[in-house]
Amino acid sequence: NASGTCFMIRDTPLRYSHTWKGTGVAIPVFSIRTQNGFGVGEFNDLKLFSDWCVKTGLKVIQILPVNETVASHSWLDSYPYKAISVMALHPIYLHVESLGKFSDTKIKTEFLTLKKELNANESVDYIRVMEFKSKYYKYFYDKDKQQLFEDPDYQAFFNANKEWLVPYGVFSCLRDRFKTADFRQWEILTTFDKNEILEFASPEAPDYDDIAVHYYIQYHLHKQLLEAVHYAHHKGIAIKGDIPIGISRDSADAWTHPELFNLNGQSGAPPDDFAIAGQNWGFPTYKWEVMARNNYQWWKKRLKKMAEYFDAYRIDHILGFFRIWEIPTHATQGLLGYFNPALPLSREELHQRGLDLEDERYLYPYIHQWYLGNIFGTYTQEVIDRFLEPIEWEEFRLKEEFNTQRKITDHFKKHYESDTLEEKWSTIRDGLLSLVAEVLFIKDPHSTHEAFHPRIALHYTYSYQALDDEQKEIINQLYTDYYYHRHDTFWRNSAMEKLPALVNATNMLVCGEDLGMVPGCVPGVMDELGILSLEIQRMPKDPEREFGHPSDYPYRSVCSPSTHDMSTIRGWWEEDRGKTQRFFNQILGNYGAAPFFCEPWIAKEILIQHLYSPALLTIFPYQDIIATDGKIRWEKTQEERINIPSNPHHLWRYRMAQQLEDLLEADDFNATLREMIKTAGR
Repeated sequence: NASGTCFMIRDTPLRYSHTWKGTGVAIPVFSIRTQNGFGVGEFNDLKLFSDWCVKTGLKVIQILPVNETVASHSWLDSYPYKAISVMALHPIYLHVESLGKFSDTKIKTEFLTLKKELNANESVDYIRVMEFKSKYYKYFYDKDKQQLFEDPDYQAFFNANKEWLVPYGVFSCLRDRFKTADFRQWEILTTFDKNEILEFASPEAPDYDDIAVHYYIQYHLHKQLLEAVHYAHHKGIAIKGDIPIGISRDSADAWTHPELFNLNGQSGAPPDDFAIAGQNWGFPTYKWEVMARNNYQWWKKRLKKMAEYFDAYRIDHILGFFRIWEIPTHATQGLLGYFNPALPLSREELHQRGLDLEDERYLYPYIHQWYLGNIFGTYTQEVIDRFLEPIEWEEFRLKEEFNTQRKITDHFKKHYESDTLEEKWSTIRDGLLSLVAEVLFIKDPHSTHEAFHPRIALHYTYSYQALDDEQKEIINQLYTDYYYHRHDTFWRNSAMEKLPALVNATNMLVCGEDLGMVPGCVPGVMDELGILSLEIQRMPKDPEREFGHPSDYPYRSVCSPSTHDMSTIRGWWEEDRGKTQRFFNQILGNYGAAPFFCEPWIAKEILIQHLYSPALLTIFPYQDIIATDGKIRWEKTQEERINIPSNPHHLWRYRMAQQLEDLLEADDFNATLREMIKTAGR
């Protein structure tokens, strides 16, 4: 009080009756279907989706990345993890009718006709949606640009974002003019120069409208997403975003900041349940030592931009902050990659541990007559004659023009329609790619002295099978130590140099996607930094277990029955009869034979099991939620899968089968879901 006396009213520690736990739903924005859509979900639709969350007791909406990915104006651009700008939002999510009224009756009629046609589609027709939306954006820009430039709100947005917005606008203009996002192929401005860019983008320049239209689109995307987020917050709903680990090598970021990226490298993932040959994302790797010089400003700006919209975010492939899977440019499969940074093995160390590295046997593909028939079958002799050359009796090497995976892939692209290869040529191509990977060690390209990485999953090679037992045992010991023990402290230090600065850059809740080949140091680092882990029942962290059990998950985690990279509960149930039988008996605790299909009551049991997990967040893919109701769920089970990581040609086009307005009226279903969540204490 005024006299300076302090009165202690109560000093009892505050105690909560229970720790807070919430439930969320995962759905890509493009998948949301409404009566008023244009064939794709839009930021505007998050408002109606929030209304459904309120009805059902869901507290979080988790979405996929929503950054700009337009590089080729093709289906390839539908892949949301290959951003051409980490700051710009994707134009596909803009609601056209919020831009203004059509003054041209002919254009308005065309728009309404297309809207009805595209919105009736079962899946997203990415190319047509983008083609026509782009046309209407430009129509409204031309109509309203003078008013726009005088708008104080627009001016404030432009001034707050011009550092990235102007280069992005120029990049987009030149991408469209030269029909490629590969800036190295442009006729002008192939190398970023700030002064030249500002001159090119000045309001008096002839190309200004082709640049400023992108400012206009980004301004309205920002407004619409922010409005949807504020609406969700008003309803008590949080929005969780997704931050990809990589960027496109043909991107505004690579163009403006080439010093931050290894543009001659490519990143991916080692083999796992998603892809047995590993994954090659094609993204450039980061030059972390350069980023560290200004305390990771590029990352901090990126995260602060995300924090304008999101309450939490998922770090895609958080393992990449410990070490990234780097793949040589001559390779196309993840099998031929290695970790970077890493501690490769020197010849001297290998010798001390009992292995004298014979280059021809260990570093080059082991190709022998005894196994070729297993790969090529009736085409074996043709392959030998056309693609191989003998070196010893029944031993071969690939001819010079076919001795890398890149050369093989390019050959088949050049001479055949690679997307529609007949069975013979696809068998031969895939077989040749596997021959290139028949190595046991890979030379490290970064070491100043000769050093080597054991090839990942080498135990599955014919080269390994041909070794004697003593050699196998030596390699087994080297392999186990290298991949599971050698790097623990090294990779912990690597992550702790980067992650604290990123985590502390914003107030967003950080969730890590820590699936796959997880180093032993990862859980400790994530826990120390307060980063939630991801727990997926079909991908348990314990290699000794076939399935995880939600009751065993830590509080600082997000638990889910599946992800967008996996089949849905219903899809998975039909994939492996033996596995689902064991799950039915051992995890769900049911007796007898498992049903051939995942009946609604089974899906419901799986959801309830997750709801009672200690995990802070339980997030269900939308498809797994509707699987609990036989009247609502879609009969086309296999069409509900969003992505197949092993298929680089997969199309990201899944849409809800029902309109959101109809879902809001499904009172029995909504009440049942709400009661499940409430009863579980979430």
